[in-house]
Amino acid sequence: MVLVGPMGVGKTTVGQVLAERLGTTFRDTDIDIVATAGKEISEIFIDEGEAHFRELEREAVRTAVAEHPGVLALGGGAILDERTRALIAGLPVVFLEMGVHEAVKRTGLDAPRPLLAVNPRQRWRELMEQRRPLYTEVARAVVSTEDRTPEDVADAVLDALELKNA
Repeated sequence: MVLVGPMGVGKTTVGQVLAERLGTTFRDTDIDIVATAGKEISEIFIDEGEAHFRELEREAVRTAVAEHPGVLALGGGAILDERTRALIAGLPVVFLEMGVHEAVKRTGLDAPRPLLAVNPRQRWRELMEQRRPLYTEVARAVVSTEDRTPEDVADAVLDALELKNA
């Protein structure tokens, strides 16, 4: 199972709950990138730029899809890459979504999110206008995380994928 969606939507938290419920493992490509690069994502953006980060991200997703049989969370912008979208086509992909108010509340205005550094609300809306069609393109199911606990979201994901009794 692959979880996609914007930064701060809860892919990591929900993914860990899902992995536990399904008796499998969890992997987050953002964590893989940090481990490989030896620095935080915000530092990669500053030091090497977004294009370099996207290359690292593409490789992290390719490796994770090839190696990891459990629940996988992708970074918010991973779906921007056409090859990544093709790679996850046919997999059980769930788009976790939330609105801008919830996004700002969760990501915070001071969080180290390089793409939200200036005017976070407006920038988040712009990112979602660009990314929402791509998230929905790859998703088998769309699940809102608004006003739900991670456990409730996990239940909704399992229902949407008809895995409730798993």
